[in-house]
Amino acid sequence: MNTFAIVQAVVLTVVLLASLLAAFCKLLPKTAKRVQARLSAWLDRPGRAPPTRRLGRWIQPSEAKSGDCGSGDGCSSCGGCAPTAPREPAMPLSFRPRQH
Repeated sequence: MNTFAIVQAVVLTVVLLASLLAAFCKLLPKTAKRVQARLSAWLDRPGRAPPTRRLGRWIQPSEAKSGDCGSGDGCSSCGGCAPTAPREPAMPLSFRPRQH
């Protein structure tokens, strides 16, 4: 293999992985945030090298950094973690024949 083929394979692999990551985040946002938070917590452990901890803080989900909805702090600002009000019963469907 020549150098061009190797570089081409590396570039295509990077593009494919970026596309897969974007699709994963778009199709499964909650799971993607959960995986991102776990990876961030794993990298930002005490005793790890400073660049590793910095990377862990950098990839931490934005909601967890600011304490917004989805951070798990239980603030109930979005209604996601607090009890929700009961839903109104759905209106029944009524079918009528067409008027010709």
